[in-house]
Amino acid sequence: MCRVNVLLIGSGAREHAIAWKLRQSPKVDRLYLAPGNAGTLPVAENLDVSATDLPQLAEAARRVKADLTIVGPEAPLAAGVVDYFRTEKLPIVGPTRAAARIESSKVFAKELMQRHGIPTAGFRVFTSPSEAKRYVESHSVPFVIKADGLAAGKGVVVAQTKAEALAGVTDMMERRAFGASGERVTIEECLTGPEVSVFALTDGVHVAPLVAACDYKRIFDGDKGPNTGGMGSYSPPEFWNSALADQVMRTIIQPTTRAMAQEGYPFQGTLYAGLMMTPTGPQVIEFNCRWGDPETQALMPRLKSDLLDIYLAIANRTLDKVAVEWRPEACVGVAIASAGYPGDYQKGVPIYGLENVDRDLMVFHAATKMQNGQVVTDGGRVLTISALGKTLTEARQVAYRGVAQIRFEGAQWRTDIAERAVASTL
Repeated sequence: MCRVNVLLIGSGAREHAIAWKLRQSPKVDRLYLAPGNAGTLPVAENLDVSATDLPQLAEAARRVKADLTIVGPEAPLAAGVVDYFRTEKLPIVGPTRAAARIESSKVFAKELMQRHGIPTAGFRVFTSPSEAKRYVESHSVPFVIKADGLAAGKGVVVAQTKAEALAGVTDMMERRAFGASGERVTIEECLTGPEVSVFALTDGVHVAPLVAACDYKRIFDGDKGPNTGGMGSYSPPEFWNSALADQVMRTIIQPTTRAMAQEGYPFQGTLYAGLMMTPTGPQVIEFNCRWGDPETQALMPRLKSDLLDIYLAIANRTLDKVAVEWRPEACVGVAIASAGYPGDYQKGVPIYGLENVDRDLMVFHAATKMQNGQVVTDGGRVLTISALGKTLTEARQVAYRGVAQIRFEGAQWRTDIAERAVASTL
C-alpha cells in the first residue's frame, strides 16, 4: 500500500475535524496542518505558516514533500491557492479562484443561478448606497441584504423594517463594516421555511451522494442575539430523506455543477448549498466553496468512507469509482465560545477538563494554542464538542455531557442545539 504525506490548510474546528478523519486512513503517512491549533497537535504536525500566505504554503508543501494538499477555509481558495499550487506543479485539491467565486461573490452566485434557472430568491444588485436606499424606501419589507464578498459568515442583514434595511446598507456600503466586501450588495426577497446545509463532494463531473446538516448562527438560545460563525450543528436533519435528497440533487446541485463546467470553471471539492425549504420547494440562500463550520464537526464523525480516498478521487476526477458512505447514526456538535463573542473577547484564558472528557466524545479545537504547557483560548469560538448516537436524543445528551466536563472563565454556549429536532421526533 502506498502511503502519502498530506498538508491540510487551516486552523479551525473544521480543519481539526478533517484532520481527525484523515488520520484514520491507513494510507496517510505524515499529516501536516498550516497553521493548525493546540488540538491538532496529537494528530498532525503544525506548521507556522499563515493559511493565506500562498508562497509560504507552497514552500511548506515542498519542504514536507506533500503528496496532496487539502484546503479547509474559504479565504485561501478565494485568493487562488489552487491556481498557485498548480502553477508551481504541486498537487492540491479544491476549487480554483474562478470556481470559488460561488462563495466569494454573492453577485456572481446569484447571476449564475439566474442564468441557469436554479431556484433562489429574487434579487437586485447595487453599487451605489444612495440607489440601494431608494430601493429600500420604495419597496416592502422584509429584505435580506448581503455584502458581495467574504465576511466570515456575518455580512448578512435580515431586515424586518426599513430602518434595519437602511442601517444595513449604511454599515456595509458607507461605513465599510466588511471592507471591500461591501462595495456591492444584493438586496433579496426574504424566503421562509426551515434552513438546511447540504454538502456535495464533486470532481467537476461526478457528484457523490449528498449529506445534510443544520446549523445555529446566532449566539443565544432561541436564535436571539447577533450572528456568529456558528454555535453548533446536527446531522442528519429530522426532515431530510432520500426523496428530498434526490430533489435537491436534481434541481440544484447537478444544474450548478453543470453550469460551472459549461461556463469554464468546473468545481472540484466540496460544494456547500445553504437552502431554505420554502412552501414551493428548496431554494438556494447561498453557496459556499468548502465544508461548513460548524457542520463539519457533525459530519466527519458520520463519514464511513476513507476521506483520503475521496480527496484523491476528486483530484483525479474519478469520484464515480469511490463509494462515499455515511453512517446512519446522528451526530450533534455544540460550540463553546469566549465571553463577549461575537464582540470583543479576551484571549489566553486557560482551558480545564480537556484531559477528562469521555472517550465517546470528540473535542474539536477551533481557536486554541499552547502557552507554557497549558491549552488556552485564542479566539471567539474556542471548541466544538461532538457526539454520535443511535438517535438525535442520545447524541444530544452525550454532547452536552461533554460540554459540562470542560471549563474556562467566561465560557458560553447555546443550550438548545438540536432541541426542536429532538422534540419533533418524539
